[in-house]
Amino acid sequence: MTKKTIDLQGQAAEILKKAEEKGVQTNFFFATTFKRYQVQMKILADLERKIAEDGPLVTKEYVKNRGNVYVNPAITEYNKTATAANGTVATLINIIKSFTEEGEAAGSKFQSMIEQLNAIDG
Repeated sequence: MTKKTIDLQGQAAEILKKAEEKGVQTNFFFATTFKRYQVQMKILADLERKIAEDGPLVTKEYVKNRGNVYVNPAITEYNKTATAANGTVATLINIIKSFTEEGEAAGSKFQSMIEQLNAIDG
C-alpha cells in the first residue's frame, strides 16, 4: 500500500486559482481567512510529525519514577485544529461562492470604516 502525500502548496494554489476566477483573492475577508487556513495546515503538519515521532501513547513520570500512560496530547490538539481548519475552509468556500461586485463594495466600505476608526485613534 502506497502512502499518498498531500501537496499543501498545490492545494493552496488551487484555492487561489478558484478565488481569482471569482475575483475574490484581494477581498479582505478572503485574504485573512485564507492566511488563517494556511497557518492551521502548518500546525496540523507539525502535530502529525510529533504524533508519528511519539506515537499515540505517552508516559508521564511522577514521584519515584512511576510512569502513567496517557493518550498523546498532540492527538487532542490535532483534532481541535482539524475541526477549526474544516470550519475555516467552509468559510473560504462560502466567501468564494457568495462573492459578487456588491459583496466587494461591502468589503471596501468595511475597510474604509476601519481606516476611519484608525485615523480617530491615531
